[in-house]
Amino acid sequence: MELSEALTKIQPASAAAYDAAYQHWKSLGKPLYSLGMLEEYICRVAAMRGTARVTLSKPGLIIMCADNGVVAEGVSQVGQEATTSVTENFTHGNTSVAIMARHAGIDIFPVDIGVNHIFDNPGIIDRKIAMGTKNIVHEPAMTLDEAKRAIAAGIDMVGQLALSGYDVIATGEMGIGNTTTSSAILSVLLHEPVEKMTGKGSGLTRAGMQRKINAIKQAVAVNNPDPDDALDVLAKVGGLDIAGLAGVFLGGAVYKLPVLIDGVISATAALVAKSICPLAGDYMLASHCSKEPAGQMVLQALELRAPLQADMCLGEGTGAVAFLPVLQLGLAVYNEMSTYAEARLADYTELEEKL
Repeated sequence: MELSEALTKIQPASAAAYDAAYQHWKSLGKPLYSLGMLEEYICRVAAMRGTARVTLSKPGLIIMCADNGVVAEGVSQVGQEATTSVTENFTHGNTSVAIMARHAGIDIFPVDIGVNHIFDNPGIIDRKIAMGTKNIVHEPAMTLDEAKRAIAAGIDMVGQLALSGYDVIATGEMGIGNTTTSSAILSVLLHEPVEKMTGKGSGLTRAGMQRKINAIKQAVAVNNPDPDDALDVLAKVGGLDIAGLAGVFLGGAVYKLPVLIDGVISATAALVAKSICPLAGDYMLASHCSKEPAGQMVLQALELRAPLQADMCLGEGTGAVAFLPVLQLGLAVYNEMSTYAEARLADYTELEEKL
């Protein structure tokens, strides 16, 4: 589905379904609002799905994998070959998120949207737009058409999973250099200094950090992205992995599925998606707050709070996968607990609204 067509299909989440779920929580035989954000999140999922009969029984994790030309500037501790290796390892179950997902009962879908390698692996979904992006220090990362095609690929991935019965999507990424591209995007969209938005990523010395900051500053100066046009910013200083994930968030809105944000790179993609279509924000849920410097700032820009505070900054979808079982536990209470009337309990007195 092309981006322009997808945007016409996005509608607000259902306020009526939210209210019905909210009233159901109030009827359950426990102290009012005592599960905090879990209650709010289940109400939000109900609004996304358009019904108070909520399920989160078939979760899938979409991992967008791509290389970034800016790695040539020495902004990462490792080279592009690591993107290829980790992408392969997703299919072997030998990465952090693959192990976590296996124990959490979450199916993973690694997508090659721009890895600088030709895979011969049926477990890797081929949606390749290019063999990585260009070096943003010298030229735009990609063309506007490539950015739109990558977004469309993300939308289509959600569509395929929706047709297969998946009812909640977690987001992940793999791409050496993508903390550089995400910092560049956030610096422009949030009108913040590069230094404030940039962290060490997978680990850098002080000199490496300065190279990274200088590369981002030069990329912004050379490409002059328009801060009022998220597509322009994405194409000029972003990455194909971020573009694909932006499509996943837009796809959640198209197909009315909740999409879990992971760390700062995933949140950057969510911000791009919401900037393109504000209604897409109705279908996003934060999972954790990344330890990266921009982690809290980008969530604030998205007007979201993160339930988990675990100082995680690994990416791959690890934070989203860690949070999903917690959300499912909250849903178990929502679906299985007796009401005050069924348990023959006196209702709690309403003192203040919490959600």
